[in-house]
Amino acid sequence: MNKPYSVLLYYIYTPIDNIVEYRDNHHQFCIDNNLLGRIIIAPEGLNGTVSGTVEDCQKYMDWLHADPRFASIDFKVESHETHAFKKLYVRIKKEIVHSELPVNPLEKTGKHLEPDEFKELLKNDPNVVLVDMRSNYEHSVGRFKGAVTFDMENLRELPEHVHEIEHLKGKKVITYCTGGIKCEKASAYLISQGFSDVYQLHGGIIKYGLEAGGEDFDGKCYVFDNRLTTDVNKINPKVISKCHVCGTESDRMVNCANPECNEHVAICEKCGWEMEGTCSAECKSHPRKRAYDGTGYYAKTTEGYKPELAMRTRKNTKNLHIVEELGLV
Repeated sequence: MNKPYSVLLYYIYTPIDNIVEYRDNHHQFCIDNNLLGRIIIAPEGLNGTVSGTVEDCQKYMDWLHADPRFASIDFKVESHETHAFKKLYVRIKKEIVHSELPVNPLEKTGKHLEPDEFKELLKNDPNVVLVDMRSNYEHSVGRFKGAVTFDMENLRELPEHVHEIEHLKGKKVITYCTGGIKCEKASAYLISQGFSDVYQLHGGIIKYGLEAGGEDFDGKCYVFDNRLTTDVNKINPKVISKCHVCGTESDRMVNCANPECNEHVAICEKCGWEMEGTCSAECKSHPRKRAYDGTGYYAKTTEGYKPELAMRTRKNTKNLHIVEELGLV
């Protein structure tokens, strides 16, 4: 049965010069077409996750593809019952994925593998090693069988962990992440560190699930919207995470209701309600605890950010300092 809404995941590395004007136009298009989500616009490109009706999402994809700068965007499209977001944010940032890695994916990056090529290589080449480029809480709920994972909070920490895979420099290293965006820079960084045979899963875990069935991806894929996780493996699914509270098997992710903790952990439904969405007794009694609605997802409250278009002033533009640093005002 077809679902009435779509969730779009996409990115593209391409220079954007008129970034302030483009941000406003992009934001207005989303408002006019009832789209919600998080979109990052930077001099190096676009990165977004957007939800809306099937029709509105198609308008959005057509609109972006009509711009020569974004004609090659590869959208990952998932079906959903309703909006996957509660708000709309279209922000200007320095990078479309915060990494601070000294690389440019437009100059050098790992070889792209389409989902079927990736699957074939895994099955037939014993010299292949998978390396997960996501955060620790993401791979805790889902990852490929046998993949190398790092205990890192974000991609900025990758240089601190490269030594852990030094011994793999003679192997075919395939990086992967949720939608492919982190791997553009992560694979480029590995090449700069002396890894000579580096690949990346094009479109990431989501595209692999949509186009190749998700075989051998254990658990669920963590996503950055109110679903928190999404199913990937339609062939040999397996739950790999346990409830943080009671230890029973569970792939139900929750952001702790205590905003000063906000840990991303697996919590079963029973414990979720008993703990009121928190990960510990201490968090449960915290005075700033957020109301738990059974999902464990909390939309970010962003001071000074206005969903409507307005004059760009210090009062109502949180990221004005970024715009100034980039010389765009």
